[in-house]
Amino acid sequence: MTDSLDRADRRILEILQTEGRISNQTLAERVNLSPSPCLRRVRALEEAGYITGYRATVDAQRLGYGLNVVLHISMDQHTPERFDAFETRVAALPEVVECLLITGQEADYQLRIWVVDMEDYQRLLLHHITRIPGVSGVHTSFVLRRVLTARALPART
Repeated sequence: MTDSLDRADRRILEILQTEGRISNQTLAERVNLSPSPCLRRVRALEEAGYITGYRATVDAQRLGYGLNVVLHISMDQHTPERFDAFETRVAALPEVVECLLITGQEADYQLRIWVVDMEDYQRLLLHHITRIPGVSGVHTSFVLRRVLTARALPART
């Protein structure tokens, strides 16, 4: 699918990943297009599914979330029904900001969680996560420092 992307499309994707609020005029100038063709390309990239959304990045700590947790979850059964049920329940927990089905570990899932403090994490873990049917093990790691945050994907050539 990336075969249909030319140099301008790739540049648009690179810029929008880090500067989502850039004006179409400025974007067009940066990719050496006039505004109308630039806007058409952005809309085409959205319609083709290359651009899946726009969002603001917020500071979790400024919002009162003081503890960032990485949680590995092991499941008792590896069935589509068990995984679907788990994923539905986890998706309903607003503290869970990322859920990955993983391989190569003893765990089946990796969750990234933001909570206010240790007491808040204990509540989430004991009253919600460990009560999800099929959860057979949990391993918690606490993030000491964010070394690298999410960054733009290179638009492959």
